[in-house]
Amino acid sequence: MITESFPIEIQKTPQSRIYELEEGLKKFGRIFSDHMFVADYKEGKWENAQIIPYGNFSLSPATSAIHYGQAIFEGLKAYKNRAGEVLVFRPFDNMKRMNKSAERMCMATIPEELFKQALFTLLKIDRDWVPQVEGSALYIRPFMFATDEYVGIKPSDNYKFSIIMSPVGAYYSEPVRVKIETFYSRSVEGGTGTAKAAGNYAASLYPAKLAQEKGYHQLVWTDAKEHKYIEESGTMNIMFVIDGVLVTPPLSDTILHGITRDSVLKLARHYGIPVEERKISVDEIIEAHNKGLLQDMFGTGTAATIAHVQLFNYNDKDYELPPVENREFSNRVKKHLDKIKTGEAEDIFNWTVNIDKM
Repeated sequence: MITESFPIEIQKTPQSRIYELEEGLKKFGRIFSDHMFVADYKEGKWENAQIIPYGNFSLSPATSAIHYGQAIFEGLKAYKNRAGEVLVFRPFDNMKRMNKSAERMCMATIPEELFKQALFTLLKIDRDWVPQVEGSALYIRPFMFATDEYVGIKPSDNYKFSIIMSPVGAYYSEPVRVKIETFYSRSVEGGTGTAKAAGNYAASLYPAKLAQEKGYHQLVWTDAKEHKYIEESGTMNIMFVIDGVLVTPPLSDTILHGITRDSVLKLARHYGIPVEERKISVDEIIEAHNKGLLQDMFGTGTAATIAHVQLFNYNDKDYELPPVENREFSNRVKKHLDKIKTGEAEDIFNWTVNIDKM
């Protein structure tokens, strides 16, 4: 079977594993749908586009991504509406961001038509893997890595682009406890912090492990120069409501340009809520907390959507936040986003793509 617009060869699995879907909702990112998309970049062009049964890659020990870290990825989600149609949330924004990451990591970019055809064809084939349970979704992971069989420092000439999908439930089962980091840094000016590069996440694992050993779920990263200003939190952008104003750090080359972040800011402005994208010092957050003006603190990201912060720690002191049930804005925007994603609310910004109408 060959698709018409972009040639994708399709080989379907002889035996579906759809019975694993329910288990996938209990273990985030552990269970994968029946099929995956793969394509290769060779001699300056993309070729061998295929949808095949989910399985392992065969790689040379000299594969350059293993040695020099040219690897990027994205994360987005698909949902079902009441009619059983599959809706994808802001896929074209993920595509654009992936290509920006590719440019920063000196990798081949992915043609828009290839990304679209790969994603929508794969979703149509594995549509039964999109759960309809409240709070669940099909998590979609596009990724690309260098495949030169060469041990030497240079940009790869060859790449593999793939998409895998995983049925998921909630990323966090409870409000999170976070620790403000004052020593380690996630990114620096002029670095790769704005790219979804694999190495960025690898570098964060050790300091995050130290925080988890002390009972915290995640870190809040601060600027690398002074460790004075808030940047982002673990796998998420971070936001505060201070005396009725939604405040979040401005985008820069040290902060990931989050798609959920952008969605929350657009909805806040639509609600008429004051929004400030500016530098926020740790001292300002503590002062607002002590004065009773820190009304909300939460993370935003594809995996968690909205992750309420229960408390933050700074210099070995915990600061408790107001009860989650009393937080007006984050609860409102989370419910609104969930309804937009599942077709229950008007999509005023045209964010969702209905693959059954493509």
